Amino acid sequence: MGIFKRIKRITMAEINGLLDNCENPVAMLNEYSREMEEEIEKGQKALARQIFVEKKQAALILDTQDLVAKRARQAKLALEHGEEEMVKLAVQEKLIHEKQLSLYKEQYEAIKTQTQTLTEKLEELKGKYNELQHKKILLLSRANTAQTIKQIQKATFSFQTENIERGIARAEERIMLMEAEVQAASQFSATTHEEPYRNLVNDEELNEEIERLKSEPVLLEKE
Repeated sequence: MGIFKRIKRITMAEINGLLDNCENPVAMLNEYSREMEEEIEKGQKALARQIFVEKKQAALILDTQDLVAKRARQAKLALEHGEEEMVKLAVQEKLIHEKQLSLYKEQYEAIKTQTQTLTEKLEELKGKYNELQHKKILLLSRANTAQTIKQIQKATFSFQTENIERGIARAEERIMLMEAEVQAASQFSATTHEEPYRNLVNDEELNEEIERLKSEPVLLEKE
């Protein structure tokens, strides 16, 4: 069971670590920047294709206009030569090309509108990206400042006043114990010097010696 609990704790720790990394503001900002860069790249490719289509449509319109003008000249030339069949055929093709030209112009206008919309969207995306980059610099600075303050606070909490006061109290108790040990050693030393001599003389001998001294005459010292 102990092994399974340990594996569970390790697994949960790794999951929590991954979640913490996911919530890392710096990592989030970098990820958002990468996502917007990818979107801008997609938008630029789409715009390039759209511009290609627009230019192709414009070229198609020019070609069709040339065909209309060409058929008109052919119809006039055939008319001048009295070639009625050629006139009908040229006029028929001219009308067909004119209808195609009208359709191509409508399509071209729609394509131009799409190109303009896509260009505006891409410019808007680039503007948001630039705004994000400026905001990213500011937020990174704020994140670094907050992280620094957090580290300072963490270091400060490890040296709280209560801990210091308890340490001072322990030092004071140690000093008092040392002083007590010195005092006890001094008293023991004084006692050991006096006690041996006190044991050699009892009270009876002491009193007899005092009485003897009282009975002896006082001798004056010579000058």
